[in-house]
Amino acid sequence: MIALPFRSASRQRAAMTGTDPLRLSRKEQLDRLATEHFDLLIVGGGITGAYTALDASLRGYRVALVEKDDFASGTSSKSSKMVHGGLRYIEQGNLALVRHSLLERQRLRRNARHLVQRLPFLFPVLERDGVFDQRLAKAFNSLLWTYDLAGGWREGILHQKLTKAEVLSHCPTFNDQYLKGGFMYFDARVDDARLTLSVARTAAFHGAAVTNHARVQDLTRDAHGKVDGAIVHADGREIRLRARAVVMATGVWLRDWTGRRKGEHETLHVRPAKGVHVAIPWMKIRNDCTITIPVPGRSRRATITRWGNVSYLGTTDEDYEGDLDNVMCTRQELDFLLEGARSALRTDLQPHDVVGSIAGCRPLVAPPGGKTLEIRRNHEIHVAPDGLVTVVGGKLTTSRHMAEQTVDAVQKVLGRKARCQTRSAYLLGAAGYDPEAIVASGGMSAHLGERYGTEARFVSDIMQADPALARPLVEGLPYTEAEMVYAVRHELACTVDDLLSRRTRIRLMARDASGVAAARVAQILQAELGLSQQDTTVQVDAYRRAIALEKSVLMGDSA
Repeated sequence: MIALPFRSASRQRAAMTGTDPLRLSRKEQLDRLATEHFDLLIVGGGITGAYTALDASLRGYRVALVEKDDFASGTSSKSSKMVHGGLRYIEQGNLALVRHSLLERQRLRRNARHLVQRLPFLFPVLERDGVFDQRLAKAFNSLLWTYDLAGGWREGILHQKLTKAEVLSHCPTFNDQYLKGGFMYFDARVDDARLTLSVARTAAFHGAAVTNHARVQDLTRDAHGKVDGAIVHADGREIRLRARAVVMATGVWLRDWTGRRKGEHETLHVRPAKGVHVAIPWMKIRNDCTITIPVPGRSRRATITRWGNVSYLGTTDEDYEGDLDNVMCTRQELDFLLEGARSALRTDLQPHDVVGSIAGCRPLVAPPGGKTLEIRRNHEIHVAPDGLVTVVGGKLTTSRHMAEQTVDAVQKVLGRKARCQTRSAYLLGAAGYDPEAIVASGGMSAHLGERYGTEARFVSDIMQADPALARPLVEGLPYTEAEMVYAVRHELACTVDDLLSRRTRIRLMARDASGVAAARVAQILQAELGLSQQDTTVQVDAYRRAIALEKSVLMGDSA
Protein backbone atom coordinates (compact mmCIF):
# COMPACT_ATOMS: atom_id res chain seq x y z
CA MET A 1 0.00 0.00 0.00
CA ILE A 2 1.25 3.48 -0.84
CA ALA A 3 1.79 5.62 2.25
CA LEU A 4 -0.30 8.76 2.66
CA PRO A 5 1.46 12.13 2.64
CA PHE A 6 2.88 13.15 6.01
CA ARG A 7 0.62 16.21 6.42
CA SER A 8 -3.15 16.08 6.55
CA ALA A 9 -5.17 17.38 3.61
CA SER A 10 -6.43 20.36 5.65
CA ARG A 11 -2.88 21.30 6.63
CA GLN A 12 -1.87 21.02 2.97
CA ARG A 13 -4.58 23.44 1.86
CA ALA A 14 -3.74 25.85 4.68
CA ALA A 15 -0.04 26.00 3.84
CA MET A 16 -0.54 26.21 0.09
CA THR A 17 -2.78 29.27 0.50
CA GLY A 18 -0.30 30.97 2.80
CA THR A 19 -2.16 30.71 6.15
CA ASP A 20 0.11 28.21 7.88
CA PRO A 21 3.93 28.46 7.63
CA LEU A 22 5.94 25.29 7.10
CA ARG A 23 8.56 25.15 9.85
CA LEU A 24 11.34 22.64 9.35
CA SER A 25 13.40 21.31 12.25
CA ARG A 26 16.75 19.81 11.35
CA LYS A 27 16.66 17.43 14.32
CA GLU A 28 13.20 16.19 13.38
CA GLN A 29 14.29 15.59 9.79
CA LEU A 30 17.37 13.60 10.91
CA ASP A 31 15.30 11.61 13.40
CA ARG A 32 12.95 10.67 10.59
CA LEU A 33 15.87 9.44 8.51
CA ALA A 34 16.93 7.21 11.39
CA THR A 35 13.54 5.79 12.37
CA GLU A 36 11.31 5.59 9.29
CA HIS A 37 11.38 3.05 6.48
CA PHE A 38 11.16 4.88 3.15
CA ASP A 39 9.98 3.81 -0.26
CA LEU A 40 12.59 6.00 -1.93
CA LEU A 41 15.88 7.65 -0.99
CA ILE A 42 17.14 10.41 -3.29
CA VAL A 43 20.82 11.33 -3.08
CA GLY A 44 21.47 14.89 -4.25
CA GLY A 45 19.65 18.09 -3.35
CA GLY A 46 19.97 19.96 -6.64
CA ILE A 47 16.95 20.81 -8.81
CA THR A 48 16.65 17.28 -10.26
CA GLY A 49 16.80 15.55 -6.87
CA ALA A 50 14.42 18.06 -5.30
CA TYR A 51 11.84 17.68 -8.07
CA THR A 52 12.16 13.89 -7.89
CA ALA A 53 11.37 14.10 -4.18
CA LEU A 54 8.34 16.28 -4.87
CA ASP A 55 7.06 14.05 -7.67
CA ALA A 56 7.37 10.87 -5.60
CA SER A 57 5.78 12.51 -2.55
CA LEU A 58 2.80 13.68 -4.56
CA ARG A 59 2.35 10.12 -5.83
CA GLY A 60 2.04 9.04 -2.20
CA TYR A 61 5.44 7.46 -1.60
CA ARG A 62 7.47 7.89 1.58
CA VAL A 63 10.51 9.84 0.45
CA ALA A 64 13.86 10.89 1.88
CA LEU A 65 16.07 13.52 0.20
CA VAL A 66 19.65 14.04 1.42
CA GLU A 67 22.29 16.52 0.25
CA LYS A 68 25.95 16.46 1.31
CA ASP A 69 26.26 20.25 1.33
CA ASP A 70 23.31 22.62 0.98
CA PHE A 71 20.31 22.49 -1.35
CA ALA A 72 21.41 23.87 -4.75
CA SER A 73 25.00 24.34 -3.54
CA GLY A 74 26.32 22.76 -6.75
CA THR A 75 25.25 23.41 -10.34
CA SER A 76 21.70 24.42 -9.35
CA SER A 77 22.84 27.77 -7.92
CA LYS A 78 25.43 28.49 -10.61
CA SER A 79 23.32 28.45 -13.78
CA SER A 80 22.52 31.35 -16.11
CA LYS A 81 19.23 31.73 -14.19
CA MET A 82 17.30 31.24 -17.42
CA VAL A 83 14.16 29.18 -17.93
CA HIS A 84 14.11 28.85 -21.69
CA GLY A 85 13.87 26.68 -24.76
CA GLY A 86 17.31 27.62 -26.04
CA LEU A 87 17.71 29.09 -29.51
CA ARG A 88 20.99 27.32 -30.11
CA TYR A 89 19.30 23.95 -29.70
CA ILE A 90 17.30 24.80 -32.84
CA GLU A 91 20.62 25.57 -34.51
CA GLN A 92 21.77 22.09 -33.42
CA GLY A 93 18.66 20.60 -34.99
CA ASN A 94 17.24 19.56 -31.61
CA LEU A 95 13.77 21.01 -32.15
CA ALA A 96 12.16 18.37 -29.92
CA LEU A 97 14.15 19.59 -26.91
CA VAL A 98 13.19 23.19 -27.65
CA ARG A 99 9.51 22.37 -28.01
CA HIS A 100 9.46 20.40 -24.76
CA SER A 101 11.56 22.99 -22.90
CA LEU A 102 9.13 25.74 -23.84
CA LEU A 103 6.22 23.66 -22.55
CA GLU A 104 8.07 23.09 -19.28
CA ARG A 105 8.90 26.80 -19.12
CA GLN A 106 5.21 27.65 -19.05
CA ARG A 107 4.52 25.03 -16.39
CA LEU A 108 7.13 26.69 -14.21
CA ARG A 109 5.68 30.10 -15.01
CA ARG A 110 2.40 28.83 -13.54
CA ASN A 111 3.55 26.52 -10.74
CA ALA A 112 6.30 28.85 -9.49
CA ARG A 113 4.75 32.11 -10.62
CA HIS A 114 6.35 34.12 -7.81
CA LEU A 115 9.85 32.99 -8.78
CA VAL A 116 9.82 32.71 -12.59
CA GLN A 117 9.46 36.01 -14.44
CA ARG A 118 9.37 36.98 -18.10
CA LEU A 119 12.79 37.85 -19.53
CA PRO A 120 13.24 39.74 -22.82
CA PHE A 121 16.27 38.71 -24.93
CA LEU A 122 17.82 41.20 -27.34
CA PHE A 123 19.95 40.20 -30.35
CA PRO A 124 21.58 43.24 -31.97
CA VAL A 125 22.10 43.22 -35.74
CA LEU A 126 25.41 44.77 -36.81
CA GLU A 127 26.95 45.58 -40.17
CA ARG A 128 29.94 43.49 -39.11
CA ASP A 129 31.58 41.75 -36.13
CA GLY A 130 28.24 40.96 -34.49
CA VAL A 131 26.46 37.85 -33.25
CA PHE A 132 25.25 37.86 -36.81
CA ASP A 133 25.49 40.53 -39.48
CA GLN A 134 22.84 42.16 -41.64
CA ARG A 135 23.08 39.44 -44.28
CA LEU A 136 21.99 36.80 -41.76
CA ALA A 137 19.20 38.86 -40.21
CA LYS A 138 16.53 37.40 -42.49
CA ALA A 139 17.59 33.85 -41.64
CA PHE A 140 17.59 34.72 -37.92
CA ASN A 141 14.10 36.16 -38.22
CA SER A 142 13.00 32.78 -39.61
CA LEU A 143 14.74 31.07 -36.70
CA LEU A 144 12.78 33.20 -34.24
CA TRP A 145 9.52 32.34 -36.00
CA THR A 146 10.43 28.68 -35.58
CA TYR A 147 11.06 29.35 -31.89
CA ASP A 148 7.70 31.12 -31.51
CA LEU A 149 5.85 28.31 -33.25
CA ALA A 150 7.69 25.66 -31.21
CA GLY A 151 6.23 27.15 -28.05
CA GLY A 152 7.52 30.68 -27.59
CA TRP A 153 3.95 31.85 -28.23
CA ARG A 154 2.96 30.39 -24.87
CA GLU A 155 4.47 33.47 -23.24
CA GLY A 156 1.71 35.52 -24.87
CA ILE A 157 3.99 37.67 -26.98
CA LEU A 158 5.89 36.99 -30.21
CA HIS A 159 9.35 38.16 -31.19
CA GLN A 160 9.81 41.73 -32.40
CA LYS A 161 12.08 43.53 -34.85
CA LEU A 162 13.76 46.60 -33.33
CA THR A 163 15.20 49.76 -34.80
CA LYS A 164 18.64 51.06 -33.86
CA ALA A 165 17.06 53.61 -31.49
CA GLU A 166 14.96 50.90 -29.83
CA VAL A 167 18.03 48.73 -29.24
CA LEU A 168 19.80 51.68 -27.57
CA SER A 169 16.75 52.38 -25.41
CA HIS A 170 17.15 48.90 -23.92
CA CYS A 171 20.92 49.25 -23.51
CA PRO A 172 22.21 52.84 -23.80
CA THR A 173 25.84 51.71 -23.47
CA PHE A 174 25.74 49.47 -26.54
CA ASN A 175 28.38 50.37 -29.11
CA ASP A 176 26.36 51.80 -31.99
CA GLN A 177 29.22 52.12 -34.51
CA TYR A 178 27.98 49.24 -36.68
CA LEU A 179 24.52 48.83 -35.13
CA LYS A 180 21.64 48.47 -37.61
CA GLY A 181 18.82 47.27 -35.36
CA GLY A 182 17.93 44.09 -33.57
CA PHE A 183 15.46 41.40 -32.60
CA MET A 184 13.77 40.79 -29.25
CA TYR A 185 12.15 37.56 -28.13
CA PHE A 186 10.86 36.44 -24.75
CA ASP A 187 11.75 33.68 -22.31
CA ALA A 188 11.96 33.61 -18.52
CA ARG A 189 14.41 33.83 -15.63
CA VAL A 190 14.55 32.54 -12.06
CA ASP A 191 16.72 32.62 -8.95
CA ASP A 192 17.83 29.02 -9.43
CA ALA A 193 18.83 28.45 -5.79
CA ARG A 194 15.49 29.77 -4.55
CA LEU A 195 13.60 27.58 -7.04
CA THR A 196 15.47 24.47 -5.89
CA LEU A 197 14.83 25.31 -2.24
CA SER A 198 11.15 25.95 -2.94
CA VAL A 199 10.79 22.56 -4.66
CA ALA A 200 12.52 20.80 -1.74
CA ARG A 201 10.33 22.59 0.84
CA THR A 202 7.20 21.72 -1.15
CA ALA A 203 8.31 18.08 -1.14
CA ALA A 204 8.72 18.33 2.65
CA PHE A 205 5.26 19.85 2.94
CA HIS A 206 3.86 16.83 1.09
CA GLY A 207 5.60 14.39 3.43
CA ALA A 208 9.22 14.01 2.35
CA ALA A 209 12.05 14.04 4.87
CA VAL A 210 14.55 16.54 3.46
CA THR A 211 17.99 17.18 4.93
CA ASN A 212 20.99 19.22 3.85
CA HIS A 213 24.56 18.80 5.16
CA ALA A 214 24.00 15.03 5.29
CA ARG A 215 26.57 12.99 3.39
CA VAL A 216 25.92 9.51 2.01
CA GLN A 217 29.01 7.49 2.87
CA ASP A 218 27.90 4.30 1.17
CA LEU A 219 24.88 2.49 -0.18
CA THR A 220 23.64 -0.65 1.52
CA ARG A 221 22.35 -3.84 -0.07
CA ASP A 222 20.26 -6.75 1.13
CA ALA A 223 21.14 -10.45 1.08
CA HIS A 224 20.17 -10.62 -2.60
CA GLY A 225 22.47 -7.78 -3.59
CA LYS A 226 19.67 -5.24 -4.11
CA VAL A 227 20.09 -1.65 -2.94
CA ASP A 228 18.11 -1.10 0.27
CA GLY A 229 19.32 2.22 1.69
CA ALA A 230 22.44 4.08 2.72
CA ILE A 231 24.77 5.05 5.53
CA VAL A 232 24.38 8.78 6.16
CA HIS A 233 26.66 10.99 8.24
CA ALA A 234 25.20 14.22 9.64
CA ASP A 235 25.86 16.33 12.75
CA GLY A 236 28.16 13.70 14.22
CA ARG A 237 25.57 10.96 13.76
CA GLU A 238 25.81 7.84 11.63
CA ILE A 239 22.36 6.96 10.34
CA ARG A 240 21.34 3.69 8.72
CA LEU A 241 18.69 4.92 6.32
CA ARG A 242 16.35 2.21 5.04
CA ALA A 243 14.70 2.54 1.63
CA ARG A 244 13.22 0.15 -0.92
CA ALA A 245 14.71 2.12 -3.82
CA VAL A 246 17.52 4.63 -4.26
CA VAL A 247 18.00 7.38 -6.86
CA MET A 248 21.38 8.96 -7.54
CA ALA A 249 20.71 12.55 -8.62
CA THR A 250 24.16 13.95 -7.91
CA GLY A 251 24.75 15.64 -11.26
CA VAL A 252 28.41 16.09 -12.16
CA TRP A 253 29.46 14.48 -8.86
CA LEU A 254 28.50 11.15 -10.39
CA ARG A 255 31.89 11.38 -12.08
CA ASP A 256 33.61 10.90 -8.71
CA TRP A 257 31.11 8.52 -7.09
CA THR A 258 32.97 5.55 -5.60
CA GLY A 259 29.92 3.54 -4.59
CA ARG A 260 29.55 1.54 -7.81
CA ARG A 261 29.74 -2.21 -7.34
CA LYS A 262 32.94 -3.82 -8.48
CA GLY A 263 32.68 -5.11 -12.00
CA GLU A 264 29.63 -2.99 -12.78
CA HIS A 265 29.90 -1.47 -16.26
CA GLU A 266 29.89 2.31 -16.31
CA THR A 267 27.14 3.07 -18.80
CA LEU A 268 26.81 6.81 -18.15
CA HIS A 269 29.70 9.00 -19.29
CA VAL A 270 29.46 12.19 -17.22
CA ARG A 271 31.37 15.08 -18.71
CA PRO A 272 31.47 18.24 -16.56
CA ALA A 273 31.41 21.46 -18.61
CA LYS A 274 32.45 24.54 -16.68
CA GLY A 275 30.48 27.77 -16.92
CA VAL A 276 31.21 31.06 -15.15
CA HIS A 277 29.38 34.34 -14.59
CA VAL A 278 30.64 37.61 -13.15
CA ALA A 279 28.56 40.39 -11.58
CA ILE A 280 29.11 44.03 -12.52
CA PRO A 281 27.34 47.12 -11.09
CA TRP A 282 24.24 47.74 -13.19
CA MET A 283 25.09 51.41 -13.69
CA LYS A 284 28.09 50.29 -15.77
CA ILE A 285 25.71 48.63 -18.29
CA ARG A 286 22.20 50.06 -17.76
CA ASN A 287 20.44 47.23 -19.60
CA ASP A 288 16.77 46.42 -18.98
CA CYS A 289 16.85 43.01 -20.69
CA THR A 290 19.28 40.24 -21.58
CA ILE A 291 21.70 41.42 -24.26
CA THR A 292 23.45 38.87 -26.45
CA ILE A 293 26.93 39.98 -27.43
CA PRO A 294 29.68 38.60 -29.66
CA VAL A 295 33.05 37.58 -28.26
CA PRO A 296 35.85 38.44 -30.71
CA GLY A 297 37.44 35.41 -32.30
CA ARG A 298 35.03 32.97 -30.68
CA SER A 299 31.91 31.19 -31.91
CA ARG A 300 30.47 31.33 -28.39
CA ARG A 301 28.00 34.13 -27.62
CA ALA A 302 27.91 35.83 -24.24
CA THR A 303 24.94 37.39 -22.46
CA ILE A 304 24.48 40.27 -20.03
CA THR A 305 21.40 40.09 -17.78
CA ARG A 306 20.18 42.55 -15.18
CA TRP A 307 19.42 41.22 -11.70
CA GLY A 308 18.66 43.88 -9.13
CA ASN A 309 21.52 46.36 -8.90
CA VAL A 310 23.97 44.18 -10.83
CA SER A 311 24.28 42.85 -14.36
CA TYR A 312 25.80 39.41 -14.65
CA LEU A 313 27.93 38.48 -17.62
CA GLY A 314 28.45 34.93 -18.87
CA THR A 315 29.05 32.27 -19.79
CA THR A 316 31.87 29.95 -20.74
CA ASP A 317 31.50 26.32 -21.78
CA GLU A 318 34.66 24.24 -21.41
CA ASP A 319 35.57 20.74 -20.23
CA TYR A 320 36.50 20.59 -16.55
CA GLU A 321 38.54 17.89 -14.86
CA GLY A 322 39.34 19.58 -11.55
CA ASP A 323 37.89 19.45 -8.03
CA LEU A 324 34.10 19.66 -8.34
CA ASP A 325 33.79 21.06 -4.81
CA ASN A 326 36.05 24.03 -5.63
CA VAL A 327 35.08 25.39 -9.03
CA MET A 328 36.05 29.05 -9.37
CA CYS A 329 36.18 31.70 -12.07
CA THR A 330 39.78 32.27 -13.18
CA ARG A 331 41.46 35.44 -14.45
CA GLN A 332 41.64 33.96 -17.94
CA GLU A 333 37.88 33.36 -17.97
CA LEU A 334 37.24 36.83 -16.56
CA ASP A 335 39.38 38.45 -19.25
CA PHE A 336 37.53 36.46 -21.92
CA LEU A 337 34.15 37.79 -20.71
CA LEU A 338 35.31 41.38 -20.19
CA GLU A 339 36.92 41.46 -23.62
CA GLY A 340 33.59 40.54 -25.18
CA ALA A 341 31.74 43.15 -23.12
CA ARG A 342 34.23 45.91 -23.90
CA SER A 343 34.01 45.21 -27.64
CA ALA A 344 30.21 45.36 -27.59
CA LEU A 345 29.65 48.22 -25.15
CA ARG A 346 30.79 51.82 -24.76
CA THR A 347 31.94 51.27 -21.20
CA ASP A 348 35.36 50.55 -19.80
CA LEU A 349 34.99 47.40 -17.73
CA GLN A 350 38.00 46.39 -15.68
CA PRO A 351 38.59 43.40 -13.37
CA HIS A 352 38.24 45.61 -10.29
CA ASP A 353 34.66 46.45 -11.38
CA VAL A 354 33.57 42.86 -10.73
CA VAL A 355 31.66 42.60 -7.43
CA GLY A 356 31.06 38.84 -7.44
CA SER A 357 31.29 35.65 -9.45
CA ILE A 358 29.90 32.14 -9.68
CA ALA A 359 31.33 29.04 -11.34
CA GLY A 360 29.76 25.63 -11.77
CA CYS A 361 29.68 22.60 -14.05
CA ARG A 362 26.92 21.37 -16.33
CA PRO A 363 26.40 17.59 -16.18
CA LEU A 364 26.74 16.65 -19.83
CA VAL A 365 26.25 13.01 -20.82
CA ALA A 366 28.80 12.30 -23.53
CA PRO A 367 32.10 10.51 -24.11
CA PRO A 368 35.32 12.53 -24.48
CA GLY A 369 35.88 14.36 -27.77
CA GLY A 370 34.31 17.29 -29.55
CA LYS A 371 33.32 20.70 -28.17
CA THR A 372 31.09 20.83 -25.09
CA LEU A 373 29.10 23.61 -26.76
CA GLU A 374 27.98 21.17 -29.46
CA ILE A 375 26.79 18.43 -27.07
CA ARG A 376 23.03 18.06 -26.78
CA ARG A 377 21.57 18.87 -23.34
CA ASN A 378 19.55 15.67 -23.10
CA HIS A 379 19.29 13.58 -19.93
CA GLU A 380 19.64 9.87 -19.31
CA ILE A 381 18.15 7.52 -16.72
CA HIS A 382 19.79 4.20 -15.95
CA VAL A 383 18.55 1.32 -13.79
CA ALA A 384 21.36 -0.97 -12.60
CA PRO A 385 20.95 -4.71 -11.95
CA ASP A 386 20.93 -4.02 -8.18
CA GLY A 387 17.99 -1.61 -8.59
CA LEU A 388 19.95 1.61 -8.26
CA VAL A 389 18.38 4.34 -10.41
CA THR A 390 20.64 7.08 -11.75
CA VAL A 391 19.56 10.28 -13.52
CA VAL A 392 22.01 12.76 -15.02
CA GLY A 393 22.13 15.47 -17.69
CA GLY A 394 19.37 17.75 -18.87
CA LYS A 395 18.91 21.35 -17.83
CA LEU A 396 17.13 23.49 -15.25
CA THR A 397 14.10 24.13 -17.45
CA THR A 398 13.32 20.44 -17.95
CA SER A 399 13.98 19.32 -14.36
CA ARG A 400 10.33 18.58 -13.63
CA HIS A 401 10.04 16.27 -16.62
CA MET A 402 13.33 14.56 -15.75
CA ALA A 403 11.95 13.90 -12.28
CA GLU A 404 8.71 12.50 -13.70
CA GLN A 405 10.60 10.00 -15.84
CA THR A 406 12.91 9.13 -12.93
CA VAL A 407 10.00 8.28 -10.64
CA ASP A 408 8.44 6.25 -13.47
CA ALA A 409 11.67 4.20 -13.50
CA VAL A 410 11.59 3.86 -9.71
CA GLN A 411 8.05 2.52 -9.87
CA LYS A 412 9.26 -0.34 -12.04
CA VAL A 413 11.79 -1.21 -9.33
CA LEU A 414 9.10 -1.01 -6.65
CA GLY A 415 6.49 -2.84 -8.69
CA ARG A 416 3.97 -0.06 -8.14
CA LYS A 417 2.22 2.50 -10.27
CA ALA A 418 0.83 5.95 -9.50
CA ARG A 419 0.17 8.92 -11.74
CA CYS A 420 2.48 11.96 -11.88
CA GLN A 421 0.92 15.12 -10.43
CA THR A 422 3.65 17.75 -10.78
CA ARG A 423 2.53 19.11 -14.14
CA SER A 424 0.01 21.32 -12.34
CA ALA A 425 1.32 21.24 -8.76
CA TYR A 426 1.96 24.65 -7.23
CA LEU A 427 5.12 25.22 -5.23
CA LEU A 428 4.77 26.76 -1.79
CA GLY A 429 4.05 30.46 -2.18
CA ALA A 430 2.63 30.22 -5.70
CA ALA A 431 -1.05 29.39 -5.18
CA GLY A 432 -3.08 32.61 -5.12
CA TYR A 433 -0.09 34.82 -5.89
CA ASP A 434 -0.71 37.76 -8.24
CA PRO A 435 2.66 38.83 -9.71
CA GLU A 436 1.40 41.99 -11.40
CA ALA A 437 -0.31 43.34 -8.26
CA ILE A 438 2.68 42.65 -6.03
CA VAL A 439 5.30 44.05 -8.40
CA ALA A 440 3.17 47.16 -8.98
CA SER A 441 3.23 47.84 -5.24
CA GLY A 442 7.01 48.24 -5.42
CA GLY A 443 9.50 48.47 -2.56
CA MET A 444 9.81 45.77 0.06
CA SER A 445 6.48 44.17 -0.92
CA ALA A 446 7.77 43.51 -4.43
CA HIS A 447 11.11 42.22 -3.13
CA LEU A 448 9.49 39.78 -0.69
CA GLY A 449 6.78 38.80 -3.15
CA GLU A 450 9.26 37.78 -5.84
CA ARG A 451 11.15 35.62 -3.32
CA TYR A 452 8.42 34.12 -1.15
CA GLY A 453 5.12 34.60 -2.98
CA THR A 454 2.18 34.27 -0.60
CA GLU A 455 4.61 33.25 2.16
CA ALA A 456 6.02 36.80 2.21
CA ARG A 457 3.65 37.64 5.05
CA PHE A 458 5.57 35.34 7.36
CA VAL A 459 8.74 37.35 6.79
CA SER A 460 6.88 40.61 7.40
CA ASP A 461 5.42 39.06 10.58
CA ILE A 462 8.99 38.68 11.84
CA MET A 463 9.67 42.33 11.03
CA GLN A 464 6.51 43.39 12.83
CA ALA A 465 7.46 41.40 15.94
CA ASP A 466 10.97 42.93 15.94
CA PRO A 467 11.25 46.07 13.74
CA ALA A 468 15.05 46.06 14.12
CA LEU A 469 15.14 42.98 11.88
CA ALA A 470 13.89 45.08 8.95
CA ARG A 471 17.44 46.41 8.58
CA PRO A 472 19.23 45.46 5.36
CA LEU A 473 22.27 43.23 5.82
CA VAL A 474 24.23 45.09 3.17
CA GLU A 475 23.62 48.71 2.22
CA GLY A 476 22.20 48.98 -1.29
CA LEU A 477 20.75 45.44 -1.32
CA PRO A 478 17.16 44.66 -0.28
CA TYR A 479 17.90 41.53 1.81
CA THR A 480 16.92 42.02 5.46
CA GLU A 481 17.88 40.43 8.76
CA ALA A 482 14.31 39.13 9.03
CA GLU A 483 14.92 37.01 5.94
CA MET A 484 17.91 35.43 7.70
CA VAL A 485 15.71 34.54 10.68
CA TYR A 486 13.04 33.12 8.40
CA ALA A 487 15.61 31.05 6.50
CA VAL A 488 16.90 29.46 9.72
CA ARG A 489 13.43 28.70 11.06
CA HIS A 490 11.71 27.60 7.86
CA GLU A 491 14.35 26.78 5.22
CA LEU A 492 16.90 24.59 7.04
CA ALA A 493 19.69 27.18 6.72
CA CYS A 494 22.37 26.39 9.29
CA THR A 495 25.61 28.02 8.07
CA VAL A 496 26.81 31.50 7.15
CA ASP A 497 27.38 30.31 3.58
CA ASP A 498 23.85 28.88 3.33
CA LEU A 499 22.46 32.31 4.14
CA LEU A 500 24.76 34.56 2.11
CA SER A 501 25.25 32.36 -0.98
CA ARG A 502 21.84 30.74 -1.54
CA ARG A 503 19.01 31.88 0.81
CA THR A 504 20.08 35.30 -0.41
CA ARG A 505 22.49 36.08 -3.27
CA ILE A 506 24.57 38.64 -1.38
CA ARG A 507 27.80 36.77 -2.10
CA LEU A 508 27.25 37.09 -5.85
CA MET A 509 26.00 40.68 -5.75
CA ALA A 510 28.43 42.10 -3.18
CA ARG A 511 31.19 39.62 -2.39
CA ASP A 512 33.38 41.90 -0.26
CA ALA A 513 30.46 43.37 1.69
CA SER A 514 29.16 39.87 2.38
CA GLY A 515 32.37 39.20 4.33
CA VAL A 516 31.52 42.11 6.63
CA ALA A 517 27.88 40.96 6.95
CA ALA A 518 29.02 37.44 7.91
CA ALA A 519 29.51 38.47 11.56
CA ARG A 520 25.88 39.65 11.90
CA VAL A 521 24.62 36.54 10.11
CA ALA A 522 26.57 34.40 12.60
CA GLN A 523 24.90 36.24 15.49
CA ILE A 524 21.49 35.37 14.06
CA LEU A 525 22.51 31.71 13.68
CA GLN A 526 23.75 31.68 17.26
CA ALA A 527 20.50 33.13 18.58
CA GLU A 528 18.23 30.86 16.52
CA LEU A 529 20.14 27.56 16.73
CA GLY A 530 21.93 27.92 20.04
CA LEU A 531 25.38 27.65 18.47
CA SER A 532 28.42 28.40 20.59
CA GLN A 533 30.59 31.46 20.06
CA GLN A 534 33.39 29.16 18.92
CA ASP A 535 31.14 27.52 16.31
CA THR A 536 30.07 30.83 14.81
CA THR A 537 33.62 32.20 14.83
CA VAL A 538 34.80 29.14 12.90
CA GLN A 539 32.00 29.65 10.37
CA VAL A 540 32.76 33.34 9.85
CA ASP A 541 36.48 32.68 9.43
CA ALA A 542 35.81 29.86 6.94
CA TYR A 543 33.42 32.04 4.92
CA ARG A 544 35.86 34.95 4.76
CA ARG A 545 38.69 32.66 3.68
CA ALA A 546 36.47 31.23 0.93
CA ILE A 547 35.56 34.61 -0.56
CA ALA A 548 39.17 35.80 -0.26
CA LEU A 549 40.32 32.76 -2.25
CA GLU A 550 37.55 33.28 -4.80
CA LYS A 551 38.67 36.88 -5.31
CA SER A 552 42.34 35.91 -5.44
CA VAL A 553 41.77 33.31 -8.18
CA LEU A 554 39.51 35.70 -10.10
CA MET A 555 42.13 38.45 -10.07
CA GLY A 556 44.90 36.05 -11.05
CA ASP A 557 46.75 36.24 -7.73
CA SER A 558 46.44 32.46 -7.08
CA ALA A 559 46.37 29.31 -9.19
